Amino acid sequence: MANLKPLINIMSAPAIPNLNTLRRGGLRGRGRGRGAASVGGVHTTTPKTIQQDAIVQNTDNDAATSRLSAVDAGYLEDPYARLLTSGDDVARRLPLMNRGTYVRTTGIDRVVQTFLSAGGTGRKQIISLGAGSDTRFFRLKQKRRNLDVVYHEIDFEANTRRKISRLRSPLFSAAAKDLAGIDVHAQDVEISADGATLSSPEYTIHPQDLRRLPQHDTGLPGIDKSLPTLIISECCLVYLPPDDADAVLQYFSKVFPSTTPLAIVIYEPIRPHDSFGKTMVRNLTSRGIQLQTLEKYAGLEEQRKRLEAHGFKADGDGSRGESEAADIEFIWRQWVAPDEKERIDGLEWMDEVEEFVLLAQHYCISWGWRGFTDGVAWDSLLSPSRSSDG
Repeated sequence: MANLKPLINIMSAPAIPNLNTLRRGGLRGRGRGRGAASVGGVHTTTPKTIQQDAIVQNTDNDAATSRLSAVDAGYLEDPYARLLTSGDDVARRLPLMNRGTYVRTTGIDRVVQTFLSAGGTGRKQIISLGAGSDTRFFRLKQKRRNLDVVYHEIDFEANTRRKISRLRSPLFSAAAKDLAGIDVHAQDVEISADGATLSSPEYTIHPQDLRRLPQHDTGLPGIDKSLPTLIISECCLVYLPPDDADAVLQYFSKVFPSTTPLAIVIYEPIRPHDSFGKTMVRNLTSRGIQLQTLEKYAGLEEQRKRLEAHGFKADGDGSRGESEAADIEFIWRQWVAPDEKERIDGLEWMDEVEEFVLLAQHYCISWGWRGFTDGVAWDSLLSPSRSSDG
């Protein structure tokens, strides 16, 4: 067992965990202070929830600075990260944290690429929940300018307004146009009067509280229910009460008909009941951060069964589907190629190998898919249940 003391100190730092933002609260004019009906029920904003909103909202800054640290250290290639990060100087994170950010990011990217390669070459759709300052759309278009994808980001008004402002800054807009061929000032890009919504044929940013999603027959603007779709939740749903988080999954599983191929990828902490898990929860609680679904979906099997319960499995009509989950330590061992591991090992000397293993075993990626007639692409994603090295 590794010495927990150094890792406990790390867990107290704002950069752990790397959580994307999902603040609890309402959109302006949509029930703030009174409660509002939604697919998840009725919710009321109080001074306590407003305070909690601010605490959790700051975790996007933590995620952005940790991502930038990994970029600066050579783990990730992301020319947009610095342009969306607050402040000029970002303190370098410890090697184990940079490696964790690398595995998380590349693991989700692997699921995204699997989705894009599954089910033919037609147009596809991606919906990112609690996207915060994420740069994935621009990175995807930089690699493949002709990629036929419609990308939606859902977050809260304060976050979307800040992101849109930065996207339209001279530095970012020049980088997006030069590197990815994206013109954020094009005539077909519309910005709402309050600066919180961006709409374009390929990329839309929605200011939307996930606990107040519109009813199924209304839907979110611009989302095409006929396109093969991937839902991304990168440490987002974990901030919601379990019933509300389940309501979000149920919403998207029902808003898309069974004839539409649908996939999901979730990144979240797990295993709160061992010594490290208890320390993790205690330190986050001391900072006011509550991981509300962690108890209900505490392990890999619970994460997998959650997706299966929301329809990510094979159907009786002959279409294929499945749900799987793997912790970050498994993904490092099984998904990262040997030559890439060698490259990562050469970037920084990492004394905390045992600590990295311990940390990586307490975060996981779960993924599920349904409605695909061919599951060959999805079968390439190894999981403990399908690997002799689980």
